Amino acid sequence: MAGPLLPLEIPLVHDVLGHGPTIPSAPMAQPRPAALPPAERTIGQLVAESIRFYGEHFRACLALGLAPALLAVISANVSRATLVVLSPTLFGALLSASFVGASVLVLDRRPPRRRLVETWLVGWLVFAPVPFLVLAFVLPGLAWLAAIGMVVPVLVVEDLSVREAVARAWRLARADFLHAFGSLTTLAIVVFLTQAVLAFILRGFGGAAVSTAFFLASVVVSPLLFIGAALLYVDQAARVE
Repeated sequence: MAGPLLPLEIPLVHDVLGHGPTIPSAPMAQPRPAALPPAERTIGQLVAESIRFYGEHFRACLALGLAPALLAVISANVSRATLVVLSPTLFGALLSASFVGASVLVLDRRPPRRRLVETWLVGWLVFAPVPFLVLAFVLPGLAWLAAIGMVVPVLVVEDLSVREAVARAWRLARADFLHAFGSLTTLAIVVFLTQAVLAFILRGFGGAAVSTAFFLASVVVSPLLFIGAALLYVDQAARVE
């Protein structure tokens, strides 16, 4: 008598009844590698940590973009002569306010109001020449901020006089100037490109006016630059210590 055409026991292969080996499923996503300590943090990790912090504190950080967005709109609608006057005055004051706010938020410090005003005034002096340096070429402006810009978070965190804070900021910059300069340059490029793409999307698909598109894009994207600059203080301080 002939045997059965099918075996009595149908094997289970990869939990699929009666089938041959199936295509293996994709491996599970690996957990994110642990971040390096600030003293060893790379430029890419600083940018990544800045994005992560922004995402976790989105509403609080969004206010940091109001000043740069206002400056972008003003710059596009005034004459060059007016722009020369506004750059070291109004622009410097507003950018300093955003950086002070970012330093307070990122570094989780709440200095007295008098100290905040002092920090804002010093930051205003730091930002005053930046527009002129940027007009010459963007890199000199970033180099200036890398060299002396950390005086703002120094004044927020450390109990130093203004003169001591300037010296401390310069010491932090010299601890790893390439990291400081490279981080600010990378953040500036990321912010610029992301802001341009977002403005294009808002203009092309959202139907917003050009000035409105750039204002909204700047509000959303520009806080990343100030957040990264505040985190840079942590990296440089760890390198000194």
